[in-house]
Amino acid sequence: MPDGYAPGFGEDAMSMMAARTAAERAAFALPLFAPDAHVLDLGCGPGTITVGLAPGARVTGIDVSQEQLARARAKARGVRRSTVDFVAASVYALPFESSTVDAAFSHALFEHLRNPQEALAEIRRVLRPGAILAISTSDWSKAKLRPRTANVEAALRGHYLLRRHAGGNPFAGKTIATEVATAGFTDITTRTRHRPDLTYRELAAYIERRLANTLNTPGPLPHRDQLASAARSAQTWLHSGDGDFTQSWTELTATR
Repeated sequence: MPDGYAPGFGEDAMSMMAARTAAERAAFALPLFAPDAHVLDLGCGPGTITVGLAPGARVTGIDVSQEQLARARAKARGVRRSTVDFVAASVYALPFESSTVDAAFSHALFEHLRNPQEALAEIRRVLRPGAILAISTSDWSKAKLRPRTANVEAALRGHYLLRRHAGGNPFAGKTIATEVATAGFTDITTRTRHRPDLTYRELAAYIERRLANTLNTPGPLPHRDQLASAARSAQTWLHSGDGDFTQSWTELTATR
């Protein structure tokens, strides 16, 4: 699970992560990974993408969650991918010598990070000169939801607040190219891709659950009234019928 991820990560979102593959989520980066490279998968989660990265190369999945790493190791054993291993570590403190790694990849990590510049500096430290950085990160400002009612908008604003409270940025895809350039990377290219993740109603349930869990947590809570209103809007959204949802992902490649 990525550093700084907010609580309330429901079963629907876990199922979504389990369905992700390298062929789908890392297609933009796969041609850049040499067969003999050492590739890091940062914030690897359950390893479903990791096991498909750079076949034949050495791939190391990095995550802070031991629970997720246990799933990832089981996944690697299941597909008999012996060149993949997994390490419990933070993206802010990678357990590798400077200038020793050939490529770094991340999917759905940077939208959850409190300090993307600190993370990028650490990634740049371990990459050798000329190494590849490939990032896919979401941008909720370009997500497509139909119908996009007043209740949907209110629930989404609550969702964005929770992401901000956890230290993340729901619009990370909009700024990632600037962040990467500021960190000293070059040859930066980006493109936007829309993909289905949760269904329209699953997204409503996911947001409602996260808001309810947060509101039920003891102690002071900034913007409690707005979050409570957003939770009611998410409930109304959930029971309002079907619709369409596709998330916007910014796919970026750069050179160390």
